[in-house]
Amino acid sequence: MSINNSETVDTTVYDVVLNHEEQYSIWPTYKDLPSGWSQAGKQGTKDECLAHIKEVWTDMRPLSLRKKMEELAKTPPAPASPPSAQPGKSLVDRLCEGSHVVEVGLRPGGTLKQFKESIDRGYVHLKFTETKGGTDLGFHLDRTSSDFESADFENGKGTVHVEGGLTLDYEKVRCVADIELSKLVGKGHLVRVETRGISAA
Repeated sequence: MSINNSETVDTTVYDVVLNHEEQYSIWPTYKDLPSGWSQAGKQGTKDECLAHIKEVWTDMRPLSLRKKMEELAKTPPAPASPPSAQPGKSLVDRLCEGSHVVEVGLRPGGTLKQFKESIDRGYVHLKFTETKGGTDLGFHLDRTSSDFESADFENGKGTVHVEGGLTLDYEKVRCVADIELSKLVGKGHLVRVETRGISAA
């Protein structure tokens, strides 16, 4: 007995579509395009359209995020009195005093999604941008002290408060920072961890 598989074969013709953030998707040609989307000039089967998207969509960051990161790269904040300009003080001393500009320490092309994934993994990278050459720090997230109540990761809004411990220049410290999700930058500082004297056995 022969079996008719015509119902399982997708014969739909799709358009490759693009939104205002230059993010790609596919949409059946027989349906009206949803608001905010436009045709990107490619039409075909589902597999053909997805293959085209894979070829042309090489930078997954939304357009607004790419522009912000380009602006930051062109005009990085210039502090009036950077911590590195204070003679006679260690790096830990300088970063423990006051509040400093920090940015999320992602690889070039890093996204809000990657920042959320690092939080989910419990290990966060931040960069203190005002020190000479910048100071990259990675620390295990202290979830009890961190706060994500006002964070809207889906829409890139609000702020996150992160805290965690690490060792810098042989000193145990805590990194404390508030990050704006819209820019992936914020303010942060270090706090020395008081250690009790331990006698050798």
